[in-house]
Amino acid sequence: MNHCLKWGTHFDLANKRDRVEELEHTMEEPGFWDDPNKSAAVVQDCKKLKSVIERYEKLCGDRDDILTLIDIAEEENDASLLPEVEESFQAFEDEYKSLRIETLLSGEYDKCNAILTLHAGAGGTESCDWASMLCRMYQRWAEKKGFNVEMIDFLDGDEAGYKSVTLQIDGENAYGYLKSEHGVHRLVRISPFNAAGKRQTSFVSCDVMPDIEEDLDVEIADDDIRIDTYRSSGAGGQHINKTSSAIRITHFPTGIVVQCQNERSQHMNKDKAMQMLKAKLYMLKQQEQLEKASGIRGEVKDNGWGSQIRSYVMQPYTMVKDNRTGQEVSNVTGVLDGNIDPFINAYLAWITSADKEK
Repeated sequence: MNHCLKWGTHFDLANKRDRVEELEHTMEEPGFWDDPNKSAAVVQDCKKLKSVIERYEKLCGDRDDILTLIDIAEEENDASLLPEVEESFQAFEDEYKSLRIETLLSGEYDKCNAILTLHAGAGGTESCDWASMLCRMYQRWAEKKGFNVEMIDFLDGDEAGYKSVTLQIDGENAYGYLKSEHGVHRLVRISPFNAAGKRQTSFVSCDVMPDIEEDLDVEIADDDIRIDTYRSSGAGGQHINKTSSAIRITHFPTGIVVQCQNERSQHMNKDKAMQMLKAKLYMLKQQEQLEKASGIRGEVKDNGWGSQIRSYVMQPYTMVKDNRTGQEVSNVTGVLDGNIDPFINAYLAWITSADKEK
Protein backbone atom coordinates (compact mmCIF):
# COMPACT_ATOMS: atom_id res chain seq x y z
CA MET A 1 0.00 0.00 0.00
CA ASN A 2 3.03 2.28 -0.33
CA HIS A 3 1.53 3.89 -3.44
CA CYS A 4 -1.43 5.04 -1.34
CA LEU A 5 0.61 7.07 1.16
CA LYS A 6 0.28 10.28 -0.86
CA TRP A 7 -3.51 10.23 -1.11
CA GLY A 8 -3.82 13.94 -0.45
CA THR A 9 -1.93 14.53 -3.70
CA HIS A 10 -3.95 11.99 -5.70
CA PHE A 11 -7.34 13.17 -4.52
CA ASP A 12 -6.52 16.86 -3.95
CA LEU A 13 -8.37 16.67 -0.62
CA ALA A 14 -7.31 20.09 0.65
CA ASN A 15 -8.83 21.87 -2.34
CA LYS A 16 -11.95 19.70 -2.19
CA ARG A 17 -12.52 20.61 1.46
CA ASP A 18 -12.01 24.29 0.66
CA ARG A 19 -14.46 24.00 -2.21
CA VAL A 20 -17.10 22.39 0.03
CA GLU A 21 -16.79 25.33 2.44
CA GLU A 22 -17.23 27.78 -0.45
CA LEU A 23 -20.31 25.97 -1.74
CA GLU A 24 -21.87 25.74 1.72
CA HIS A 25 -21.28 29.47 2.16
CA THR A 26 -22.94 30.11 -1.21
CA MET A 27 -25.93 28.00 -0.17
CA GLU A 28 -26.42 30.22 2.89
CA GLU A 29 -26.59 33.43 0.85
CA PRO A 30 -29.95 35.22 0.49
CA GLY A 31 -31.75 34.39 -2.74
CA PHE A 32 -29.75 31.22 -3.34
CA TRP A 33 -32.90 29.18 -3.95
CA ASP A 34 -34.44 31.72 -6.33
CA ASP A 35 -32.91 29.96 -9.34
CA PRO A 36 -33.86 26.25 -8.99
CA ASN A 37 -31.54 25.04 -11.75
CA LYS A 38 -28.50 26.91 -10.45
CA SER A 39 -29.13 25.97 -6.83
CA ALA A 40 -29.65 22.30 -7.73
CA ALA A 41 -26.31 22.25 -9.58
CA VAL A 42 -24.50 23.75 -6.57
CA VAL A 43 -26.12 21.26 -4.17
CA GLN A 44 -25.19 18.37 -6.47
CA ASP A 45 -21.56 19.53 -6.72
CA CYS A 46 -21.37 19.84 -2.94
CA LYS A 47 -22.78 16.34 -2.42
CA LYS A 48 -20.33 14.87 -4.92
CA LEU A 49 -17.33 16.48 -3.23
CA LYS A 50 -18.52 15.37 0.21
CA SER A 51 -18.91 11.83 -1.08
CA VAL A 52 -15.30 11.79 -2.29
CA ILE A 53 -14.07 13.10 1.06
CA GLU A 54 -16.11 10.54 3.02
CA ARG A 55 -14.92 7.66 0.84
CA TYR A 56 -11.33 8.86 1.23
CA GLU A 57 -11.67 8.98 5.02
CA LYS A 58 -13.15 5.47 5.02
CA LEU A 59 -10.19 4.27 2.93
CA CYS A 60 -7.84 5.70 5.53
CA GLY A 61 -9.67 3.74 8.21
CA ASP A 62 -9.62 0.57 6.11
CA ARG A 63 -5.88 0.97 5.53
CA ASP A 64 -5.24 1.28 9.26
CA ASP A 65 -7.39 -1.79 9.95
CA ILE A 66 -5.43 -3.86 7.42
CA LEU A 67 -2.08 -2.74 8.84
CA THR A 68 -3.28 -3.61 12.34
CA LEU A 69 -4.39 -7.05 11.17
CA ILE A 70 -0.98 -7.61 9.57
CA ASP A 71 0.76 -6.63 12.81
CA ILE A 72 -1.39 -9.08 14.78
CA ALA A 73 -0.66 -11.89 12.32
CA GLU A 74 3.09 -11.22 12.55
CA GLU A 75 3.16 -10.91 16.34
CA GLU A 76 1.15 -14.09 16.88
CA ASN A 77 2.65 -15.87 13.88
CA ASP A 78 -0.92 -16.70 12.86
CA ALA A 79 -1.09 -17.70 9.19
CA SER A 80 -4.85 -18.26 9.46
CA LEU A 81 -5.31 -14.48 9.27
CA LEU A 82 -3.70 -14.25 5.82
CA PRO A 83 -6.90 -15.00 3.81
CA GLU A 84 -8.69 -12.21 5.69
CA VAL A 85 -5.79 -9.84 5.04
CA GLU A 86 -5.77 -10.67 1.33
CA GLU A 87 -9.54 -10.27 1.02
CA SER A 88 -9.50 -6.94 2.85
CA PHE A 89 -6.57 -5.70 0.81
CA GLN A 90 -8.27 -6.62 -2.48
CA ALA A 91 -11.43 -4.76 -1.46
CA PHE A 92 -9.27 -1.81 -0.43
CA GLU A 93 -7.43 -1.78 -3.76
CA ASP A 94 -10.67 -1.97 -5.76
CA GLU A 95 -12.23 0.94 -3.86
CA TYR A 96 -9.02 2.97 -4.11
CA LYS A 97 -8.82 2.55 -7.88
CA SER A 98 -12.52 3.27 -8.31
CA LEU A 99 -12.32 6.46 -6.26
CA ARG A 100 -9.18 7.65 -8.00
CA ILE A 101 -10.72 7.27 -11.46
CA GLU A 102 -13.87 9.10 -10.36
CA THR A 103 -11.83 12.01 -9.03
CA LEU A 104 -10.12 12.29 -12.41
CA LEU A 105 -13.53 12.97 -13.98
CA SER A 106 -13.65 16.59 -12.87
CA GLY A 107 -13.91 18.38 -16.22
CA GLU A 108 -16.69 20.89 -16.84
CA TYR A 109 -18.61 18.51 -19.10
CA ASP A 110 -17.38 15.12 -17.90
CA LYS A 111 -20.72 14.29 -16.26
CA CYS A 112 -22.61 14.76 -19.56
CA ASN A 113 -23.88 12.09 -21.90
CA ALA A 114 -21.77 11.60 -25.01
CA ILE A 115 -22.26 11.80 -28.77
CA LEU A 116 -19.68 9.65 -30.55
CA THR A 117 -19.21 9.73 -34.33
CA LEU A 118 -17.02 7.42 -36.41
CA HIS A 119 -15.84 8.26 -39.94
CA ALA A 120 -14.15 5.68 -42.15
CA GLY A 121 -10.90 7.00 -43.58
CA ALA A 122 -8.07 5.61 -45.68
CA GLY A 123 -8.65 1.95 -46.50
CA GLY A 124 -11.91 1.83 -48.50
CA THR A 125 -14.21 -1.10 -47.69
CA GLU A 126 -11.77 -2.32 -45.05
CA SER A 127 -12.08 1.01 -43.23
CA CYS A 128 -15.88 0.87 -43.43
CA ASP A 129 -15.75 -2.56 -41.82
CA TRP A 130 -13.32 -1.22 -39.23
CA ALA A 131 -15.86 1.53 -38.42
CA SER A 132 -18.51 -1.13 -37.77
CA MET A 133 -16.08 -3.04 -35.51
CA LEU A 134 -15.37 0.09 -33.48
CA CYS A 135 -19.09 0.86 -33.34
CA ARG A 136 -19.72 -2.56 -31.81
CA MET A 137 -16.80 -2.06 -29.41
CA TYR A 138 -18.32 1.14 -28.02
CA GLN A 139 -21.80 -0.39 -27.91
CA ARG A 140 -20.47 -3.35 -25.91
CA TRP A 141 -18.52 -1.03 -23.58
CA ALA A 142 -21.64 1.06 -22.94
CA GLU A 143 -23.75 -2.03 -22.25
CA LYS A 144 -21.21 -3.32 -19.73
CA LYS A 145 -21.33 0.06 -17.98
CA GLY A 146 -25.10 -0.11 -17.83
CA PHE A 147 -25.35 2.91 -20.13
CA ASN A 148 -28.05 3.41 -22.73
CA VAL A 149 -26.72 3.49 -26.29
CA GLU A 150 -28.63 4.44 -29.41
CA MET A 151 -27.55 4.78 -33.03
CA ILE A 152 -28.85 8.18 -34.13
CA ASP A 153 -27.37 8.28 -37.63
CA PHE A 154 -25.40 6.10 -40.03
CA LEU A 155 -24.33 5.83 -43.65
CA ASP A 156 -23.72 2.31 -44.92
CA GLY A 157 -20.52 1.42 -46.73
CA ASP A 158 -20.73 0.38 -50.39
CA GLU A 159 -19.90 -3.25 -49.60
CA ALA A 160 -19.72 -3.56 -45.81
CA GLY A 161 -19.72 -1.62 -42.57
CA TYR A 162 -20.29 2.11 -42.23
CA LYS A 163 -18.91 5.15 -43.97
CA SER A 164 -20.04 7.02 -40.87
CA VAL A 165 -22.06 6.23 -37.75
CA THR A 166 -23.14 8.28 -34.73
CA LEU A 167 -23.98 6.88 -31.29
CA GLN A 168 -25.79 8.61 -28.45
CA ILE A 169 -24.43 7.16 -25.19
CA ASP A 170 -26.31 8.12 -22.03
CA GLY A 171 -24.86 7.45 -18.59
CA GLU A 172 -23.12 9.17 -15.70
CA ASN A 173 -19.75 10.57 -16.85
CA ALA A 174 -20.19 9.06 -20.33
CA TYR A 175 -18.37 11.98 -21.95
CA GLY A 176 -15.73 12.04 -19.23
CA TYR A 177 -14.81 8.47 -20.06
CA LEU A 178 -15.19 8.61 -23.84
CA LYS A 179 -13.27 11.82 -24.44
CA SER A 180 -10.23 9.54 -24.34
CA GLU A 181 -11.39 7.97 -27.60
CA HIS A 182 -11.25 11.13 -29.70
CA GLY A 183 -8.77 10.73 -32.53
CA VAL A 184 -7.75 8.32 -35.27
CA HIS A 185 -7.84 4.55 -34.65
CA ARG A 186 -5.62 2.32 -36.81
CA LEU A 187 -6.25 -1.34 -37.65
CA VAL A 188 -3.68 -3.77 -39.07
CA ARG A 189 -4.93 -7.20 -40.17
CA ILE A 190 -5.22 -9.60 -43.10
CA SER A 191 -8.29 -8.14 -44.75
CA PRO A 192 -11.19 -10.46 -45.63
CA PHE A 193 -11.88 -8.05 -48.49
CA ASN A 194 -8.43 -8.50 -50.02
CA ALA A 195 -8.48 -11.38 -52.50
CA ALA A 196 -4.70 -11.75 -52.26
CA GLY A 197 -4.89 -12.24 -48.50
CA LYS A 198 -2.46 -9.42 -47.85
CA ARG A 199 -2.09 -7.51 -44.64
CA GLN A 200 -3.85 -4.16 -44.81
CA THR A 201 -3.90 -1.00 -42.72
CA SER A 202 -7.05 1.08 -42.33
CA PHE A 203 -8.13 4.11 -40.34
CA VAL A 204 -11.26 5.45 -38.66
CA SER A 205 -11.59 8.84 -36.96
CA CYS A 206 -13.58 9.10 -33.74
CA ASP A 207 -15.17 12.38 -32.71
CA VAL A 208 -16.59 12.64 -29.18
CA MET A 209 -18.68 15.55 -27.92
CA PRO A 210 -20.65 16.09 -24.70
CA ASP A 211 -24.42 16.12 -25.10
CA ILE A 212 -25.09 19.45 -23.41
CA GLU A 213 -28.78 19.55 -22.59
CA GLU A 214 -28.87 23.04 -21.10
CA ASP A 215 -30.01 25.97 -23.25
CA LEU A 216 -26.73 27.16 -24.73
CA ASP A 217 -26.14 30.80 -25.56
CA VAL A 218 -25.27 30.13 -29.19
CA GLU A 219 -26.72 32.19 -32.02
CA ILE A 220 -26.91 30.58 -35.45
CA ALA A 221 -27.85 32.81 -38.38
CA ASP A 222 -30.18 31.29 -40.96
CA ASP A 223 -27.75 32.26 -43.73
CA ASP A 224 -24.94 30.32 -42.03
CA ILE A 225 -26.59 26.92 -42.34
CA ARG A 226 -28.12 24.63 -44.92
CA ILE A 227 -30.71 22.09 -43.86
CA ASP A 228 -31.11 19.02 -46.06
CA THR A 229 -33.67 16.28 -45.69
CA TYR A 230 -33.23 12.66 -46.74
CA ARG A 231 -34.85 9.32 -46.17
CA SER A 232 -33.80 7.42 -43.09
CA SER A 233 -31.87 4.25 -43.85
CA GLY A 234 -32.49 2.12 -40.78
CA ALA A 235 -35.11 0.63 -38.50
CA GLY A 236 -37.39 3.14 -36.89
CA GLY A 237 -41.02 2.20 -37.21
CA GLN A 238 -43.70 2.07 -39.84
CA HIS A 239 -42.95 5.55 -41.19
CA ILE A 240 -39.29 4.84 -41.90
CA ASN A 241 -38.18 5.32 -45.54
CA LYS A 242 -41.63 6.59 -46.56
CA THR A 243 -40.86 10.26 -45.94
CA SER A 244 -37.70 12.35 -45.93
CA SER A 245 -37.61 12.69 -42.15
CA ALA A 246 -33.84 12.53 -41.62
CA ILE A 247 -32.02 15.85 -41.21
CA ARG A 248 -28.54 17.02 -42.17
CA ILE A 249 -27.37 20.49 -41.12
CA THR A 250 -24.24 22.07 -42.60
CA HIS A 251 -22.69 25.07 -40.84
CA PHE A 252 -20.82 27.06 -43.50
CA PRO A 253 -18.45 29.16 -41.31
CA THR A 254 -16.95 26.12 -39.58
CA GLY A 255 -17.71 23.30 -42.01
CA ILE A 256 -19.37 21.32 -39.22
CA VAL A 257 -21.98 18.82 -40.42
CA VAL A 258 -24.45 17.12 -38.08
CA GLN A 259 -27.07 14.52 -38.92
CA CYS A 260 -29.94 12.78 -37.17
CA GLN A 261 -32.36 10.14 -38.45
CA ASN A 262 -33.43 8.07 -35.45
CA GLU A 263 -36.38 10.17 -34.30
CA ARG A 264 -39.92 9.50 -35.51
CA SER A 265 -40.50 12.85 -37.18
CA GLN A 266 -38.60 15.39 -39.24
CA HIS A 267 -39.28 18.02 -36.58
CA MET A 268 -37.75 15.88 -33.82
CA ASN A 269 -34.72 15.05 -35.97
CA LYS A 270 -34.22 18.75 -36.72
CA ASP A 271 -34.39 19.66 -33.02
CA LYS A 272 -31.83 16.99 -32.14
CA ALA A 273 -29.52 18.00 -34.99
CA MET A 274 -29.70 21.67 -33.95
CA GLN A 275 -28.91 20.66 -30.37
CA MET A 276 -25.85 18.77 -31.61
CA LEU A 277 -24.73 21.72 -33.75
CA LYS A 278 -25.11 24.19 -30.89
CA ALA A 279 -23.10 21.91 -28.61
CA LYS A 280 -20.31 21.62 -31.17
CA LEU A 281 -20.20 25.39 -31.77
CA TYR A 282 -20.26 26.07 -28.04
CA MET A 283 -17.39 23.70 -27.42
CA LEU A 284 -15.45 25.19 -30.33
CA LYS A 285 -15.89 28.64 -28.81
CA GLN A 286 -14.71 27.34 -25.45
CA GLN A 287 -11.62 25.87 -27.07
CA GLU A 288 -10.69 29.16 -28.67
CA GLN A 289 -11.27 31.16 -25.49
CA LEU A 290 -9.67 28.84 -22.97
CA GLU A 291 -7.09 27.11 -25.18
CA LYS A 292 -7.89 23.74 -23.77
CA ALA A 293 -8.76 21.80 -26.92
CA SER A 294 -6.93 18.67 -25.71
CA GLY A 295 -9.14 18.44 -22.64
CA ILE A 296 -12.47 19.05 -24.34
CA ARG A 297 -12.50 17.83 -27.90
CA GLY A 298 -8.99 16.80 -28.72
CA GLU A 299 -6.73 17.90 -31.53
CA VAL A 300 -8.26 17.47 -34.97
CA LYS A 301 -6.04 15.14 -36.96
CA ASP A 302 -5.89 13.81 -40.49
CA ASN A 303 -7.63 10.47 -40.89
CA GLY A 304 -4.63 8.49 -42.11
CA TRP A 305 -0.97 7.57 -41.71
CA GLY A 306 0.96 8.99 -38.77
CA SER A 307 -2.01 10.58 -37.05
CA GLN A 308 -3.41 7.71 -34.99
CA ILE A 309 -3.90 7.81 -31.23
CA ARG A 310 -4.22 4.03 -30.95
CA SER A 311 -3.21 1.02 -33.03
CA TYR A 312 -4.96 -2.36 -33.11
CA VAL A 313 -2.66 -4.99 -34.63
CA MET A 314 -4.08 -8.44 -35.42
CA GLN A 315 -1.27 -9.70 -37.70
CA PRO A 316 1.60 -10.61 -37.54
CA TYR A 317 1.15 -10.31 -33.76
CA THR A 318 -1.72 -9.20 -31.52
CA MET A 319 -1.45 -5.91 -29.68
CA VAL A 320 -3.48 -2.80 -28.93
CA LYS A 321 -1.30 0.18 -28.03
CA ASP A 322 -2.24 3.75 -27.17
CA ASN A 323 0.34 6.10 -28.64
CA ARG A 324 -0.33 8.82 -26.05
CA THR A 325 -0.12 6.88 -22.79
CA GLY A 326 1.88 3.83 -23.86
CA GLN A 327 -0.87 1.56 -22.49
CA GLU A 328 -0.69 -1.89 -24.15
CA VAL A 329 -3.02 -4.90 -24.18
CA SER A 330 -2.31 -8.12 -26.08
CA ASN A 331 -5.91 -9.39 -26.04
CA VAL A 332 -7.21 -7.60 -29.15
CA THR A 333 -10.42 -9.66 -29.15
CA GLY A 334 -11.21 -8.60 -25.60
CA VAL A 335 -10.65 -4.94 -26.42
CA LEU A 336 -12.91 -5.15 -29.47
CA ASP A 337 -15.53 -6.75 -27.23
CA GLY A 338 -15.68 -3.54 -25.22
CA ASN A 339 -12.91 -3.98 -22.65
CA ILE A 340 -11.42 -0.52 -23.13
CA ASP A 341 -11.35 0.65 -19.50
CA PRO A 342 -7.55 0.16 -19.18
CA PHE A 343 -7.07 2.67 -22.01
CA ILE A 344 -9.66 5.08 -20.62
CA ASN A 345 -8.16 4.97 -17.12
CA ALA A 346 -4.61 5.40 -18.42
CA TYR A 347 -5.71 8.40 -20.49
CA LEU A 348 -7.46 10.07 -17.55
CA ALA A 349 -4.35 9.68 -15.39
CA TRP A 350 -2.13 10.87 -18.26
CA ILE A 351 -4.16 13.98 -19.10
CA THR A 352 -4.45 14.93 -15.42
CA SER A 353 -0.69 14.61 -15.00
CA ALA A 354 -0.11 16.66 -18.16
CA ASP A 355 -2.44 19.42 -16.91
CA LYS A 356 -0.57 19.64 -13.59
CA GLU A 357 2.75 20.07 -15.42
CA LYS A 358 1.48 23.06 -17.42
